[in-house]
Amino acid sequence: MTTMDPVILCADDEPANLKLLERTLGSSGYLVIKANDGREALDIIASRKVDLLLTDVMMPEVDGFETCRRIKGDELYRHIPVVMITALGSKTDRIRGIEAGADEFLAKPYDHAEVLARVKMLLRTKQLDEMLGDSYRNIRNLTAFGSHIMTSFRPSGFDLMSQVDRLAFQIIRKDDDAAGRPSAVLVRICDGNELAWQRYVYDSGKLKRHGIDLSAPLSTAAGGDINACFCNDPASAPQFRQLVERLAPMDLAVENLACYISDMATVLTLNYGREVTRYDAEVLESLAMQTLYFMHLAIQIRENDDALAYTVRSLARAAEANDEDTGDHILRVGEYCAIVAKKLGLGEQLTTTLRLQATLHDVGKVHIPSEILKKRGALDPEEWNMMKRHTVKGAKIIGDHPKFETARQIALSHHERWDGTGYPFGYSGERIPLVGRIMNIADQYDALRNARCYKPPFDHATTVSIMTEGDGRTMPHHFDPQVLRAFAETAPLFAEVYEEFAKRDPEMAASAADG
Repeated sequence: MTTMDPVILCADDEPANLKLLERTLGSSGYLVIKANDGREALDIIASRKVDLLLTDVMMPEVDGFETCRRIKGDELYRHIPVVMITALGSKTDRIRGIEAGADEFLAKPYDHAEVLARVKMLLRTKQLDEMLGDSYRNIRNLTAFGSHIMTSFRPSGFDLMSQVDRLAFQIIRKDDDAAGRPSAVLVRICDGNELAWQRYVYDSGKLKRHGIDLSAPLSTAAGGDINACFCNDPASAPQFRQLVERLAPMDLAVENLACYISDMATVLTLNYGREVTRYDAEVLESLAMQTLYFMHLAIQIRENDDALAYTVRSLARAAEANDEDTGDHILRVGEYCAIVAKKLGLGEQLTTTLRLQATLHDVGKVHIPSEILKKRGALDPEEWNMMKRHTVKGAKIIGDHPKFETARQIALSHHERWDGTGYPFGYSGERIPLVGRIMNIADQYDALRNARCYKPPFDHATTVSIMTEGDGRTMPHHFDPQVLRAFAETAPLFAEVYEEFAKRDPEMAASAADG
């Protein structure tokens, strides 16, 4: 235990004995706080940190036994050791003291060596008890932190800086009583897009972060690729001396620390309210490795998703190679679908899935001869029947994998109409999958905006008018009323998407202008 531990001396005793006891404790580095009776002692304990109480048995108002009972009966203060001062050989007082919860007894007259030995032993026991409590809380926090990461983990929305903030919040001391926590946390992530050093402190009920310039090299005594270590005198340790010197001008004096150092990350926790131990370093390592694991998992999943998206779009482009719908049609309709899905409140995951998998809506056209796809005149009945089969063939190409269920539904149903006049099955109303109803309106908007063998390209206003009012060929009752309403309310966003893509394609832009 460090010196200057606050100790209450509560006694209504002979002045000479009281002064002797006060001098004995004070000369050994303890901070002695005097109280005249039990009530005053309890008030002091409630208002400030106290490490030990020495109390006389007989005092006015609240005696030593009652004082001890109240302390040991309160969850907040029961950890404070209580030493009962008794007369030599007073068996009755000792029994009553034990019943009240006293931790130790001190007999008059006092023996200097015995007083110091008993106080030192009790404070050490208290320290070990507090460390055990810290360990229990850390285990609970580790479990809760891991559970939170797992249940809230979303690869598409994973933000490294937010995750580092959560790590620092989990570690840092938030009140003066949390001696088992550090008062400052320093973090640097060294993976791909390297983050600068971040310093965290907890102030006025908030976690505060700011970047710092800290280029001091760090190593540990153990060496190796991954190290978790601790040090209670960093200024004297060769591996941390330069770090301490670098932090000094930043008004950060380092008293003790625990650290986790690897090729991927460095986490430093500084200035615990007690001596740090190997266990503190191991807890830090566990927290850091949990964070890094999910960081790399998110990166790998996003890389896989990017590869999947690239493959999907490559297949979609291959399908439209012989179609009159060239350019960025498949990408535009994906964006249109996402706009409507968001308006309908379908959630981020389904919106993202729709944006990508809508590009496969016409993949079945790889089975349709190019002379039919590019025929300038009207299709004869046989050709039209073959054209309508691209929906069924597309669903067959996509298959039954659960990950592509949305794409399969879209491919099969995007030409069905709300009134039952569509194909391939003539489904109507809600029998048509919602994703198919959304794709139907997105596909129709893009078809009207672009030139066809049977029509010129229409501008945005004309297209919206046709879809919401009808022109004989395209009618409002072809669409799900809910989806049509969402389209009408978000139509300006459709125009923005179309115009954005037109900027990338001069021919398309010219065609849109002519329309």
